[in-house]
Amino acid sequence: MEHTVPYDPRPATGPEPVRVGLVGAGPWARTMHARMLGAGPETVLSAVWARRPEAARETAAPYGAAVAASFEELLDRCEAVAFAVPPSVQAELAVRAARAGRPMLLEKPLGPDLDAARQVADAVAEHGVVTQLVLTKRYHPVTREFLRRAGEFEVTGARSCYLHGAFRAGALATPWRLEQGALLDLGPHLLDLLDVAVGPIASVRGSGDPRLWSELTCEHTNGAVSQASLSGSVGLDRARTRVELYGPAGELTYDTAELDHEECWPVLRREFAAAVRSGTAGPIDAARGLHLQKLIAMAAGGALRTSRDTTWR
Repeated sequence: MEHTVPYDPRPATGPEPVRVGLVGAGPWARTMHARMLGAGPETVLSAVWARRPEAARETAAPYGAAVAASFEELLDRCEAVAFAVPPSVQAELAVRAARAGRPMLLEKPLGPDLDAARQVADAVAEHGVVTQLVLTKRYHPVTREFLRRAGEFEVTGARSCYLHGAFRAGALATPWRLEQGALLDLGPHLLDLLDVAVGPIASVRGSGDPRLWSELTCEHTNGAVSQASLSGSVGLDRARTRVELYGPAGELTYDTAELDHEECWPVLRREFAAAVRSGTAGPIDAARGLHLQKLIAMAAGGALRTSRDTTWR
């Protein structure tokens, strides 16, 4: 049954924080989404809904948030929705949230495959709702300074990697990640950085097994060529994300080894709240997510398997 309660999308007056409902209560929902949204002052965590009520209560309790008995109740209790669930679940529920007129904080990838991602982006465009993607690194000041400098740097070629071992065991070794591998999970981050730092990507060729190691070759509209290595299954002590740009002026490097990702969350929260209040999405939105998913599908030769993972909390 679809949500039918009328919703007034006009921005509220004054500095009232945005009331955000959270879908999901797994490790990422608890340690990032709930903590970020509950910290304020731009947002408050108003409600949590998950398949397991006990997990929802555990996630909601530190912030005094309500526990919704259904997705429809969550929509009634919030102005905007944040998703921390597998891609297949997000894609289905995001379409319903768009129909209800709710702004959304979306995880990447938008969906488990290109068709699902397109349905989300189409629903967002049809209903005119504000969206923002949790492309974590894009909210860090160091990343933004690198991209600013890259805009002034003539690039001939680039090398990049996003590598870690989190798919081997632990909270991130979820069924959809184990099935689809690094291309669908880590690919959006790295392709996004290359698409901005080097120039718009015209084509992507992929090789390897995404569950072990993917190697991507990107051709950019400005004639530059870049390489991207992706893996979530290698034995590293910590994640390694690095982008190296090369050109006539020499080298420009971006490395996340010393980045404190805690600096990302206040920026993400502030910009999402501002977008909701203004009614205008920024550049890191559902349309951007669809663009990245098209690149992923191109890299996979359109053959990414569709995961119907429902093991979420």
